[in-house]
Amino acid sequence: MESAEVARRFLTFFEERGHTVVPSASLVAEDPTLLLVPAGMVPFKPYFLGQRTPPSPRMTSAQKCVRTPDIDEVGKTTRHATFFQMLGNFSIGDYFKEDAVPFAWELLTRSEADGGFGFPEERLWVTVYLDDDEAADLWHRKVGVPTERIQRRGLADNYWHMGVPGPGGPCSEIYYDRGPEYGREGGPVVDEDRYLEVWNLVFMQEQLSAVRTKVDFDISGPLPAKNIDTGMGLERMAAILQGVDNIYETDTLWKVLDRAAELTHSKYGRDRRADVSLRVIADHVRAGTMMVADGIMPGNEGRGYVLRRILRRAIRNLRLLGGEDAGLMHDLTAVAVGAMGEQYPDLVRTAANIHTVIDAEEERFLQTLRTGTAIFDAAVEETKRSGRPTLAGTQAFTLHDTYGFPIDLTLEMASEQGLTVDEDGFRRLLNEQRQRAKADAAAKKTGNLDVSVLGDLLDLSGGSVDFTGYNDVSGEARLVGLLVDGVSVPAAGAGTEVEVVLDRTPFYAEGGGQLADHGLIRLGNGAEIEVHDVQAPLSGLIVHRGRVRSGEAQTGDAAFAEIDVERRRAISRSHTATHMVHAGFRRALGESAAQAGSENSPGRFRFDFTSTGPVSPTMLRDVEDEVNEVLVNDLDVRAFHTSIDEARAMGALALFGEKYGDEVRVVEVGDYSRELCGGTHVARSGQLGLVKVLGESSIGAGVRRVEALVGIDAFRFLARESVLVAQLTEQLKIRKEELPERVSGIVGRLREAEKELERLRSSQVLAVAGSLADGAADVGGVAYVGHRAPDGTGADDLRRLAVDVRGRLAARPAVVMVTGVPKDRPVVVVAVTEGARERGLKAGALVGVAAKTLGGGGGGKDDLAQGGGANPAAIGDALAAVERAVGSA
Repeated sequence: MESAEVARRFLTFFEERGHTVVPSASLVAEDPTLLLVPAGMVPFKPYFLGQRTPPSPRMTSAQKCVRTPDIDEVGKTTRHATFFQMLGNFSIGDYFKEDAVPFAWELLTRSEADGGFGFPEERLWVTVYLDDDEAADLWHRKVGVPTERIQRRGLADNYWHMGVPGPGGPCSEIYYDRGPEYGREGGPVVDEDRYLEVWNLVFMQEQLSAVRTKVDFDISGPLPAKNIDTGMGLERMAAILQGVDNIYETDTLWKVLDRAAELTHSKYGRDRRADVSLRVIADHVRAGTMMVADGIMPGNEGRGYVLRRILRRAIRNLRLLGGEDAGLMHDLTAVAVGAMGEQYPDLVRTAANIHTVIDAEEERFLQTLRTGTAIFDAAVEETKRSGRPTLAGTQAFTLHDTYGFPIDLTLEMASEQGLTVDEDGFRRLLNEQRQRAKADAAAKKTGNLDVSVLGDLLDLSGGSVDFTGYNDVSGEARLVGLLVDGVSVPAAGAGTEVEVVLDRTPFYAEGGGQLADHGLIRLGNGAEIEVHDVQAPLSGLIVHRGRVRSGEAQTGDAAFAEIDVERRRAISRSHTATHMVHAGFRRALGESAAQAGSENSPGRFRFDFTSTGPVSPTMLRDVEDEVNEVLVNDLDVRAFHTSIDEARAMGALALFGEKYGDEVRVVEVGDYSRELCGGTHVARSGQLGLVKVLGESSIGAGVRRVEALVGIDAFRFLARESVLVAQLTEQLKIRKEELPERVSGIVGRLREAEKELERLRSSQVLAVAGSLADGAADVGGVAYVGHRAPDGTGADDLRRLAVDVRGRLAARPAVVMVTGVPKDRPVVVVAVTEGARERGLKAGALVGVAAKTLGGGGGGKDDLAQGGGANPAAIGDALAAVERAVGSA
């Protein structure tokens, strides 16, 4: 039974029993304390906490999840994975144990022909919490499980809570006995490798007032409404139903693993090391594909860093298996899309965009590996020069943290050089970094109270604030909620920063790339609130942020809300222009140019899109011309609501990675552009006036950014450019069309002049080489030259001078030190002849003496080394220090 069928049967079973099928939420968690969704119940957490009203008291879902705390264990075992799917059925104050228990048993044991999973009853075991006699009785009396196959466990195994004050309760787990060949008899309390957990039923029946640890918490009493939260791992269930030993041999992961083996000429099952790499590749390619599909882009922090690490571990393991060619990730991503596409059709629709992002990250990491190898070589050279057998933990950590160099690669390459790595030091630094990250996350936690306050405000607004801004720029309302510093208050005086909730509002909350409206809220008692930001922290809730300008704001007051109309119009022009530029790029670059973000500001906008490389100036100009030709035609701009399926059928574009409900809003610009959008727009394209593209640049792997001006801002920009061109043509006495060629010629001649000056300067520096060699001092039988070059002499010239002077003294034991200040910081170069090296004088050690005096550092080989410092005034002391070191050798 394939994974897609497992999910379908689960959802169908519960749908037939009155459950609403809820689509998987995005991997990007709404909870501000989480980077990614780590469990199937996370999207339902606000319902269990009473912060939001559920769409139905009975729900079921197949939820995408990502967990990375054990990422280093992925591949080493056959049970760890970063991406997985949780099947769950949920009851919010509806049914409880007496229904949840038989539901689970019926689905598991019903024959496959009748829509079940066909588990033999005699191979199923159950665990319950120590004192949960009710659950034990239900399993035995109502379902028929023999008492000897019902085992009791303590808090650590069979009690569940969220880790914070709120609902909690005992849980009951169902285990499948895989047979004696997998381990000892005696049930799950004896051997959880043989007895595999397939389902966990959580019975939320108690209110927790304090939570200190998993097993240390306070219970204040029973919950007023009892809830059910169950979870079944789809991958684990698929492994059992497909008759394989582990999740990596199930259909979706095996397809990727098998293709990876084929591409790297490997064979799964022959070599443990290769097996680990293949499992890492399979898991990480699938996880990365799913994350990119949800709009996550590789980056250096947050969830972007999680994605980058996952993709780079996959690429690294491909290289360990001999797959060093670029493009392997493209092939494997295509397999992952095909494997998961039946469950998640959006993967197929956005495949081109997913490829663009992952291909770019692969290319970037291959470059990182090249750079990291050079840094590694330098670290090895320094370690060997100092006579140490171990690469320092700090160096390994720098390679990992700064250059993205995997620790396993550092270990392998160090071993090839006959070195070990201070793994303890590396792990300590890594752990310190993780602890800092955890502390930062804890500091940013909003806590349940804050979210609860927002939920209360949503309830006060009637469950949803009525947004009137599509048609109105002002209107009457009532002030239903008032927050000061996150705390609900009845009133706030003049000068107070407040957050305000109205029952209806024309103010647009920031979203979809469109900046929030500004404006004014006038209250019936004469008070005024100046609004400078508007946000939607929860679905249906609009919060106005601002300052009480005069009077006293009070909850319950009548209000008149009025937006800054000119700002709104300017932003709307930018938003419509963004849609048109998006359409223009898709016509020019193809479907892979998908929007990956935007910001619509008054008079200007930026538009991010996926692309494998830069966009040429000619193409930018062509897109700009096309857009301006279209807007001159003064096309009608129309917005309407329809079903998501109908919108897709008519070709409406969706924002890459964005999730939509069953009903969507479509914005059309004539027949030129059609997108799903909740923002505000102009009435006709001619109102844009003009669009001027300023340029494009890279903002990350596979993502480009275009910036542009709209309307009067575009006209003003062109006017300034026209004045500048007129001034230049007047000064150069040429026609405007001759300007590019003339400027190019001037720049070319200037560069040639600079090169000639550099050659002259270098010649002057090297001209003194003969006199320096002739004037070498005898220091303990060694010819010593210490010279300070004129300020401004480049580091390369200092190096050439030192080598030249050394060459003139090659027949003698000689040390040459040349120093100077190319810019603001001193540079020192030491060159040593073979005769001096035989006396124990080494360039690297002497540079260290000079650099220490200058307040810096350096290094190099025994014959030639370079360093620097921070104190130019100490150059004389540095020259003297090196001379003393030569004399004492």
